[in-house]
Amino acid sequence: MIDLQLLRQDPDVVRASQVARGEDPHLVDEVLDADARRRSAQTGYETLRAEQKSLGKQVATASGDEKHALLAHTKALAAQVKALQADAADAEEHAVTLARRIGNVIEDGVPSGGEDDYAVLEHVGTPRDLAAEYGPDFRVQDHLALGEGLRAIDTERGAKVSGSRFYFLTGIGARLELALLNAAMDLALRNGFTPTITPTLVKPEIMAGTGFLGAHADEIYHLPVDDLYLVGTSEVALAGYHQGEILDLADGPLRYAGWSACYRREAGSYGKDTRGIIRVHQFHKVEAFVWTRPDDAYDEHRRILAWEKEMLALAELPYRVIDTAAGDLGSSAARKFDCEAWLPSQQRWMEVTSTSNCTTYQARRLGVRERTDDGMRTVATLNGTLATTRWIVAILENHQQADGSVRVPEGLRPYLGGLEVMEPVR
Repeated sequence: MIDLQLLRQDPDVVRASQVARGEDPHLVDEVLDADARRRSAQTGYETLRAEQKSLGKQVATASGDEKHALLAHTKALAAQVKALQADAADAEEHAVTLARRIGNVIEDGVPSGGEDDYAVLEHVGTPRDLAAEYGPDFRVQDHLALGEGLRAIDTERGAKVSGSRFYFLTGIGARLELALLNAAMDLALRNGFTPTITPTLVKPEIMAGTGFLGAHADEIYHLPVDDLYLVGTSEVALAGYHQGEILDLADGPLRYAGWSACYRREAGSYGKDTRGIIRVHQFHKVEAFVWTRPDDAYDEHRRILAWEKEMLALAELPYRVIDTAAGDLGSSAARKFDCEAWLPSQQRWMEVTSTSNCTTYQARRLGVRERTDDGMRTVATLNGTLATTRWIVAILENHQQADGSVRVPEGLRPYLGGLEVMEPVR
């Protein structure tokens, strides 16, 4: 949730952030008005409640007519206190509901605009010229054709069992996913992360606390009988892990690497990347999640990006890094960097990692703080993809060979028993 103190002290900063996101800046004034009414209602309640307590003491020492009068006044006052308490509670709920509609204040330098207004920060590696390597008649195969040839991906039986956008990873496909995820977990361990297998069902307050029940709530699977949500990333469960706690960050950030299945309805994306396993309803991922002091969040964000780049180097993928535009950020993110790998079959870039600095936005909703010399303060959260199923798409396409085989990147070979080439099954 937005920092109300910042909102009161510097509303223009929040208004500018809203404009950059393409959101309504007038919502800032609505929240300020609701917050003022909330504080006024709370003050009125506390003033009358103090008077009620004072009368209680007077009643205890009074007698006769004075006591009867005080008791009558106390009774009338009790009804007023109850009404004011209800008013204060309603005002609090209204103010919080409005405040939760404001996205996190973006970092300085974040590009304004929507999905296509990102800034390219760097290119790493050079896409292969497959026609030059194998001749002008060579036809690039997409990941599904390659995966079916390797008997690594089976979307036909996935659809038979579960419906469209489901799949089986079989044989080398299953082994390749495990190789990627284990490599990511090893990298996380080397950098001080605690490996974590997380729940994939969470309570509504945890899902809401991370900011996922806003504009994109229709992309989340909900189990109404149990009132639980299936997570689209282990970020959700890891954010809830320390809900309501006071953290000790004296020795540095708390870093977790969450391994989980992830579920997304992909509402509104029909007709887009429906072939193969680029945009599916279920996948696996290792997610970096960090709790840190607000002053350290900027640098930690760059560290997570560096770890993502290390994983992409291990997979030997050409990629670019983009600074996501404000209108394409989730409500919790103040800044987001995406790494996009080259996709030869479509001659375009495809997102494979994402890392977001959520500053204090999620922790404020979830009540996670630290104790400092100046008192209690809200901590910051960050997240980032270290590996996920979609990487198989980029690995198969970028390392394909003329005979339908796929070269295994050297960094992944130790996780595949030294295998150098994935051969098609004839």
